[in-house]
Amino acid sequence: MPDNAPLSRLICGLRCALWAGVIAGYGAAASAQSEPVADSATAPRVEAMPLGLPGLGGAGLLSPKTTGLPATLWLGSDPERLRSLIRAAKPTVPALRDLLHTLMLAEADPPAPGADGIAHLGARLDWLIALGAVEEALALIDIAGHDDPQLFARWADLNLLLGQAAAPCAALRTRPGLSDDLSMRIFCTAREGDWQRASLLLTTAATLGDLAPRQVDLLERFLDNEIAEERPPLIPPVRPTALEFRLFEALGEPLPTAPLPLAYSVLDLGGDNGWRAQIEAAERLARVGAVPANRLLGLYTLREPAASGGVWDRVEALQRFEATLSRGAPDAVSLALPRVWSQMASAGLLVPFSELFADRLARLPLSGRATRMAARAGFLSPGYEDLSLALGDEGVETRFLTAIARGQLPPPAEAVDLPHAAAVAAGFAGAPVPEVLTEQLQQGRLGEVILRAVAMFASGAEGNSADLTDALATFRAVGLENIARRAALQIMLLDAERARR
Repeated sequence: MPDNAPLSRLICGLRCALWAGVIAGYGAAASAQSEPVADSATAPRVEAMPLGLPGLGGAGLLSPKTTGLPATLWLGSDPERLRSLIRAAKPTVPALRDLLHTLMLAEADPPAPGADGIAHLGARLDWLIALGAVEEALALIDIAGHDDPQLFARWADLNLLLGQAAAPCAALRTRPGLSDDLSMRIFCTAREGDWQRASLLLTTAATLGDLAPRQVDLLERFLDNEIAEERPPLIPPVRPTALEFRLFEALGEPLPTAPLPLAYSVLDLGGDNGWRAQIEAAERLARVGAVPANRLLGLYTLREPAASGGVWDRVEALQRFEATLSRGAPDAVSLALPRVWSQMASAGLLVPFSELFADRLARLPLSGRATRMAARAGFLSPGYEDLSLALGDEGVETRFLTAIARGQLPPPAEAVDLPHAAAVAAGFAGAPVPEVLTEQLQQGRLGEVILRAVAMFASGAEGNSADLTDALATFRAVGLENIARRAALQIMLLDAERARR
């Protein structure tokens, strides 16, 4: 290897010199503006802020007063371990998804300053983007700023995803050092009308091997219509970048969003690709809480379905149920509810459905299967505790669920035909917090403990009853009583519905 060192340095020197010549002029205006030359003898203005405010990595959309979580949420934890926990956080029920959503948006000091703080913010952003919370992630970067290359990359991707290429291209023109993404630089150069320079950049990158052949092919087609017409159709990438997505669109070969990550689903919400695509995108996002239930309802009832099967059966069942519920006839609702309940359960949308209709169902004297479904809707809704107060002694399942909804010691779980009932009962019967989590709490590592409890809950959902009990006990011990109750109700009822299907 030492014999090759001079050759490596020579190649590196040639590469750097070549790129310097090609790019010179791309950021000429930026270079002129960023030279450290004083234009006056006036003392520079010094910005000041009170001590205790979170730094760049601690930026958030929700203040500690709003969330009820302390600003020291992440302090005391190892930054890398914390990022691993965030990346691995897979909420198994909507209540825990909402909890994680709040954690990712919370304004709190990062576990470590500097680069570690930015990496921590990046992990939070990645979690939000994976959830499809594109606008919230973009707003979070707007608060933090995109002067760091790690944040700029995510900011540029989000803007491209939303069809807003002007802002990142303008920022890159002013400050080329924000990104070393040659594809982005070539795209922005062409977008600003300098097709010749864009072609030179691409040729140089291809010659030096600084772009993958697939990227070169895509950009060549983008820059030259004749090449695009002569070559065979492109093979769509499995996980395209936001830029690749927009390049395919520019070539007249738009990629369908359904098989892509959730973040791409937001592009169909506007209805440009048709009502069906709009509904299916809203359903995908509603399952993870990235779209409010009311917006989903608005799309379901936008017009009469023109076909049948699949999503159209769901739309028709929902529309018929809502019309029946509006008339307030208990017998008709008792007939309509089982059908729409089955449709919503098969689509994984029982929680949004319950959020929309549980209150109104609770006011009607229903009969048959509809009585049990209305009760379950109440337990799955945000108003689960208040709605449980209106229920009478209607069987062992209702008594058990009512006790959990009120945070009380439940009756014996043996007689309850619900998944995880025994583990849930133990969690509400005074089970202790695991010793290792108790030690972490004493060290002030609250955020880490919550993430570990979410992971234990997921393990419990897969059948490890002890982990489910420990997770619920931990949530209750750290003051997340509402989360513990909602998560317990949801894991039992949603798994019961899955088992029935």
